[in-house]
Amino acid sequence: MVPDTPTGGQPIRVFIVDDSRIVRRLLTSILRQAPDFEIVGEAGCGAEALEMIPAAAPHVVTLDVNMPGLDGVATLRALRARQPDLQVVMFSSVTVAGARTSLSALEAGAADVLAKPSAEHGPDAFREAIGELVERLRAVARQTAVRRASVGLTPSYTPFVAPARRALTRLVPIEVVVVATSTGGPNALVELFGALPRGLPVPLLVVQHMPPLFTGLLATRLDALGGPPVREAAGGEPLRAGEALLAPGDKHLGLRRVDDGVHARVFEGPRENGCRPAADVLFRDAAETFGAATLAVVLTGMGVDGLRGAERIREAGGRVIAQDEASSAVWGMPGAVVRAGLAEAVLPLSGLADAVAGRVQGRRPIGHDHP
Repeated sequence: MVPDTPTGGQPIRVFIVDDSRIVRRLLTSILRQAPDFEIVGEAGCGAEALEMIPAAAPHVVTLDVNMPGLDGVATLRALRARQPDLQVVMFSSVTVAGARTSLSALEAGAADVLAKPSAEHGPDAFREAIGELVERLRAVARQTAVRRASVGLTPSYTPFVAPARRALTRLVPIEVVVVATSTGGPNALVELFGALPRGLPVPLLVVQHMPPLFTGLLATRLDALGGPPVREAAGGEPLRAGEALLAPGDKHLGLRRVDDGVHARVFEGPRENGCRPAADVLFRDAAETFGAATLAVVLTGMGVDGLRGAERIREAGGRVIAQDEASSAVWGMPGAVVRAGLAEAVLPLSGLADAVAGRVQGRRPIGHDHP
C-alpha cells in the first residue's frame, strides 16, 4: 500500500503512449522511482494503445501528440468516447504544429498539455520536463478522485465571503480585470471569454501558464469567440477598455502607469512559483496601479501562483473571485486563494462570466452571486 495518494492509498496507475522508445524508457525509469506511481503499460502508437488500455485500467494516460498513423488527438478522441472519465495528459513538441495540435487536444478533452523538449535541449531539460509531468499526473489524479467522491452529492454554490476580510467590501468601481489560470485553463478561458459580452468598460489581462507558441495560438482562439477581443501582449501597448491581453509564454506580464494611461510591460525576470509568466507578477502590478479598482479572477490550475498577488489585491481594497472545486480541472490555484480567505465568492465556471460582467458594470453587491 502507498500512503497519502489521491487514489485511496493505491499507486497512481499510469499508461504511457509515445512512439519514441527512448522517451518511454526515460519516463518509465523516472516514474518508477516515485512510490506513488505504477506503470501499468506502454504503447508505441495510438492503435496499440486503444487495444491495451481497457485491460490495463490506468488512472491517467500520458499521450504523445505527434505519432505516425493514429495521432495523439485522434487517439484521445477515441479514448474519451470509450472511457469519458479517463484522464489524459498530452506530451507535445514545442513547435507551431505541435502547439496547434495541443490546443486541439485540449478542446477534445485532454486534462493538460506539457511541452516536450527536443533532443538539442539535452537530457537535463528532458528530465526536468518529466519531473513537471509527474506533478501534473498527481494533480490530475487527485482531482479525479475528488470528483468521483462527490458523485451523487448536490454541490453547494453558496457565495463565500471571507469573515476576516469583510471590512474590504466597500464597493469601488472596477477599472481592470486580471485573470490567472494554469492546468485546465485553456478550456476554462474559452468558456469564460465565450460568455463575456463585448464592450466591457474595462481592460482584461490574463496569465495562462503555457510555453511560447502556445500562448499566441490560444490568444487567436479566444479572439475568435466573439467576446472581448484578445491578443498576445507584446509590451508597451496601452490598456484599452473592452480588450484583453494574454501574457506571452516564458515572459511576465506587468503594468506601468505613464502620462497617457496604463501600458502593458512584458519582460523575462526570474520565475515566481516556478512559473513564467506568473500571476503573482501581474496581480502585484494591478494592486499597485489600480488598487481597490482591481478585480482578480483565479481559475483552475496546479500550484499556488496568484495567492500572494491576491493578498496584495485584497490589502489594496480590491476584489477576488475564484472558480469552485467541482468545475476545476485542478483546484490548486483557486483552492489556495479560497483557503486563505481571499475570495469574496467561489463560483462554478459557468457562473463566472456573469459575475465578472456584473461587478464591472456595478450590477451586484458582494455576496449576491448565484450559479
